[in-house]
Amino acid sequence: MRKNPTSILAFLGVLAILAVIYATMMPQWVSKKEDALAEFSTERALNQVKIIAQKPHYVGSTNHELVANYLKLELNRIGLETSIQEGFTLNDRGLLVKSKNILARIKGTDNSKALLLLSHYDSAPHSFSKGASDDASGVATILEGIRAFLYGRQPHKNDIIILFSDAEELGLNGAALFVNKHPWAKDVGLVLNFEARGSAGPSYMLMETNKGNQALVKEFAKAKVKYPVSNSLMYSIYKMLPNDTDLTVFREQGNIQGFNFAFIDGHYNYHTQQDDVQHLNKTTLTHQGSYLMPLLKYFSNVDLNATEITEDNVYFNVPFGFINYPFTWVFPMTLIALGLLVLFIFIGKVKLLITFREMFRGFVPLLGSLLISGLVTLLGWNILLEAYPQYSDLLNGFTYNGHAYIGAFVTLSIAICFAFYHHFSDAKITMNHYVAPLLLWIIINAFLANSLAGAGFLIIPVYFGVFLFAIFVITQHYSVGLNLLFSIPALAIVAPFIVMFPIGLGLKILYGSAVLTVLLFGLLLPVFGVFARKGIWTMLFFLISIGFFVYAGINSGYEAGKAKSNSLLYVYNADTDVAVWTSYDTNLDDWTKSYLGETNQKAVGLNSLPISSKYNTAFSYSAIAPKFNLHKPTVTFVKDSVIGNNRHLKIQITPNRKVNRYDIYAHPKMNFYNFKANGVSASGQKGNRLIRDDQKILCYYVVANQPLVLEFYIPKTSVFDMDLIESSFDLMTNPLLNVKPRQDWMMPTPFVLNDAVLIQQKISKQTRILNSVIAPTIPKDSTAIAKDSLKPIAKPE
Repeated sequence: MRKNPTSILAFLGVLAILAVIYATMMPQWVSKKEDALAEFSTERALNQVKIIAQKPHYVGSTNHELVANYLKLELNRIGLETSIQEGFTLNDRGLLVKSKNILARIKGTDNSKALLLLSHYDSAPHSFSKGASDDASGVATILEGIRAFLYGRQPHKNDIIILFSDAEELGLNGAALFVNKHPWAKDVGLVLNFEARGSAGPSYMLMETNKGNQALVKEFAKAKVKYPVSNSLMYSIYKMLPNDTDLTVFREQGNIQGFNFAFIDGHYNYHTQQDDVQHLNKTTLTHQGSYLMPLLKYFSNVDLNATEITEDNVYFNVPFGFINYPFTWVFPMTLIALGLLVLFIFIGKVKLLITFREMFRGFVPLLGSLLISGLVTLLGWNILLEAYPQYSDLLNGFTYNGHAYIGAFVTLSIAICFAFYHHFSDAKITMNHYVAPLLLWIIINAFLANSLAGAGFLIIPVYFGVFLFAIFVITQHYSVGLNLLFSIPALAIVAPFIVMFPIGLGLKILYGSAVLTVLLFGLLLPVFGVFARKGIWTMLFFLISIGFFVYAGINSGYEAGKAKSNSLLYVYNADTDVAVWTSYDTNLDDWTKSYLGETNQKAVGLNSLPISSKYNTAFSYSAIAPKFNLHKPTVTFVKDSVIGNNRHLKIQITPNRKVNRYDIYAHPKMNFYNFKANGVSASGQKGNRLIRDDQKILCYYVVANQPLVLEFYIPKTSVFDMDLIESSFDLMTNPLLNVKPRQDWMMPTPFVLNDAVLIQQKISKQTRILNSVIAPTIPKDSTAIAKDSLKPIAKPE
């Protein structure tokens, strides 16, 4: 048992189990376009992605309209009649846009609730994203799935509604338009939403429900999806993050529940110029199809009225399976595990196999490994951020070499575990020391039972550990094969989280992976604890860790396909008549320095009106820029009258160039009542007072250069102090600015307003008079506006 060949055999056994677990998480094949027409084909779906994601197609762009037209034609081609829903929506975060939803409906044989298939077709603005993964992959999955479904003449009782929603990337506005304004919304009983937050990896299932999940979990299990990847802990964590999908709108505003299916690996491509068909993993697309087909067949035939139950279930996937049980079992299962462990401890004590002294000494290597691994990883990652400042260029927090760092810190944590158990443990007392991790895991589960019941499935590996401990106590011996067999649940349930946490939450959470690695090592102590010459294993894993670090360092730079993100904007303040170049970047490169200079002057005054972004990113540096004769918007006070104690206003802001976005601000002491923008009020608004957290009132994404019309009243004694920022996304294409192209190892920074020309000015009646001089007429042709939008006053230096 102490011979090296046995140790090597056990180690290879663990690797083999991990390989099988990974291989069974998602399909490892790609279905071809030559496959049966009644089956889902990855290649056929990929061809759809190639067409949809040829170019960026954000709301307001020409390509956005082209994609919408293509989707209508494709739905018509497979025999469906389409309809269009258009309208303005203003969400509770002040995002205003005119959305265009594309819909089709397949009649079933019954008049019960309908099944809705959902994906959004707009791509992310600002960063030149082609939206191949997010969300052309989802649209293509539905197009190919419905085509195969119809070709196979699959019988179905329920109506099937297809919704390709608009403006998801802006504020889920297309989904809100459907839920609140479309007559079909009341017919929907369940939603299947296909999404992406990366470009590779397994697709995870996440539920959205206002009530209990028990019925959804059970029905999902009955559908017999071949590669389910999900657990109840994932959704508990998902609900804590600032990430919503269209399905969130269905749940919150329509009380309609459903399933999200999204992949998150390759997160560094999310919302970037690299979200193209070349970076989309084909087997990931296959995984999306492997969800859709069985679920489409199943949920189009079951009673969708029966999926609303108030009880919750714990659920988790195993290779080719899906297990669930009620939340109410979690705490009793934890108590039973504790009772069994105590029982077998005393049996072992009676048999003189277990001593309390050695049992409690087992906490020394366990807690020591936990403490040192966690601290080393936490400090190590912060040291790496100092050594490689370029890692802060990627706002999503996951670097291109992030997987290498996961490998580095995980293997380093294993080395630390072997080192501690080498000095404080021995094969003869392994099962005495095994009590410590089992007891710690039971304590963790007891805490989770009260605070995060969705993690209740983590007690399952503990039971297998207790049973293995019981076998030893009863038989007084154990084997490598038995140890490996009983380690499978721990490896299958816990190991995926070690990789998933930093991928989903960013490398800042690497210390969590280190801690989880030590906890998993504890559950596998019967395997690793009997390894002979643990010092050699310590050095082996330490060397492997160094190898990962070296590999990560070698690959810490940028190249085409793994580009550095950077940002540049031109901002003209019409009130001060000053123009500047500015950036969000903390690390300027040669391209940004050519506009911002080598001295890196801090951005002054530009953040007084905060421009919203996902990570609340502020401007970092600025430099004086040449002034151009920008055609400022026309601000017209259509109505300004005092009735009683209130001042009623209607203000129209009309662009005089091709623009894409308006941000409107007001003094925090201004209170707005009966506020409407382009005829709509904020969704979910209670009472007639507009609720806002700061200066920001709204962000309007412009479609077809339509004006912005604001209607409201304020107390007549109130100060009137409002500002606007008008943005056009043409910094790189306008020949008069003459901004040089990025190099191929650079790309626009995502999640921020980027590559834009901004005009900032006060909203006042004087603006109308001023504009009547500068721009007495508004060209009717938007193309003419774009060509004549800028006239140089001074040449750039």
